[in-house]
Amino acid sequence: MADPTSTGRRPLTIARIIGVLERGGAQLSALRLSAALRSEGFDTRLYAGDATDEGIALAAAFDVPVETFARDAHLQWVPSTDFAAWLRPRLADADLVHAHMFGAWWAAAAAVPDGVPLVASEHNAMTWPYGDHVAQARAAAGRLAAFFAHGPAARGFAESLGVPESRMREGRSIVDGFDARPLPGLPSLRVTFAGRLHPEKGVDVLLEALALLPDPPTTLLLGDGPLRESLTARSHALGLSDRVLLPGWVRSPGSYISGANLHVVPSREEAWSQSAVLALGLGVPVLASAVEGLPVTLGQGRGVLVPPEDPEELACAMDELLHGRGVPDPTPGRVYAARFTPEQIAPYYADTYRQLMPEQPATPHKSHASP
Repeated sequence: MADPTSTGRRPLTIARIIGVLERGGAQLSALRLSAALRSEGFDTRLYAGDATDEGIALAAAFDVPVETFARDAHLQWVPSTDFAAWLRPRLADADLVHAHMFGAWWAAAAAVPDGVPLVASEHNAMTWPYGDHVAQARAAAGRLAAFFAHGPAARGFAESLGVPESRMREGRSIVDGFDARPLPGLPSLRVTFAGRLHPEKGVDVLLEALALLPDPPTTLLLGDGPLRESLTARSHALGLSDRVLLPGWVRSPGSYISGANLHVVPSREEAWSQSAVLALGLGVPVLASAVEGLPVTLGQGRGVLVPPEDPEELACAMDELLHGRGVPDPTPGRVYAARFTPEQIAPYYADTYRQLMPEQPATPHKSHASP
């Protein structure tokens, strides 16, 4: 597409606010989107309520400048008037503000200038670990011009706040790595998991299921998080220390997932799953728990679903698939995954942004298929 500067138009400025900047799926989604939107004529400035050193480094890897308000303030979940005051001068010249996670869009609603569109994204179920702030969320929701809901739980939350259908949007995430090739030296028979090592991801259930198999395959747990030590200890206790490997967080998990015999998503909560979609795009069978958005992601024969929190059912399904029984045709999965490339997702968001900024002339871009 044409460079907007060559047509006399200035790039449009998106102020992107994120409740907590860390190495996680929602954060990767926001950073990939920010990078992809450059080709659509949008520059992004990133403001984080909380941030870890690893999250700041991740933003730098995408060449997205970031300013951070605080550390360990739980601003994914908590409204903060101080955060709103800090944001106010930083949002003064933004063309549009896109805030991810409740604490971010609550503060933005209090800080954004009149006339500047504010849109929100939610990626997770609202569990309110630091107190119930539904009343504050409902009050701030009235300021939102659009709400991107990633999964049925986020959509239900937005509906409960009174966000009208006309402002509701399907949240979509960019997934990259569909051209990945296996790293040399990986075991030829392997199972993969990719995600935060957190209770909601159900990695402990996967370990219990592996222990039930007569000959557990090498299993790579790609990711990091608060359960790393306990999962390591549990794998030793189950006699899996030579079968379960924890390489840590990797930015490009496709090199581990590509060529795997099975990718497992044993989550207790999951709005969507970037790793499941990556595996589908690589032609790897996906086995997941039937929670929240996963039946949609893996529906129409794209993957295999089992009840959550059930190691026996998970082990049985793993055994079947690893022996070649009931393996889904990879073609529907590849077709579905192709909807989430940068070339598909960036125009989707860019078009929404432009619709909310009617005074800005549309920047021409290549036609794109509807995801």
